[in-house]
Amino acid sequence: MKELPLFEKVHAEARPDVVVTLVSMDLDLDDNPEKVYKFVARKNLKSEVLLLNEPDANSWIDRIEKKWSGALPATLIIDHKTGRRIFIDRSLREGELEKYLNDLE
Repeated sequence: MKELPLFEKVHAEARPDVVVTLVSMDLDLDDNPEKVYKFVARKNLKSEVLLLNEPDANSWIDRIEKKWSGALPATLIIDHKTGRRIFIDRSLREGELEKYLNDLE
């Protein structure tokens, strides 16, 4: 939750080369997606928000990153042109997201 403003800032900058997609991975804990929709509305999130509708969210851990323990928050940055990926399995601090994005350029 602390990181949401960082992602929203990048989204608001409207960089044509960057698409911010947020994924809620906790429907296995509470299967009421309406709570997520209300949260998105309350926080006025502009980034795309997807819900991982998977009864076993842990089954996605290795698909996302083999070294990932499954701890949240986690961030995956993908350069779709080169296939290069940066995975961060901790909270991001102010300025870090932009640094990682610039590292991909």
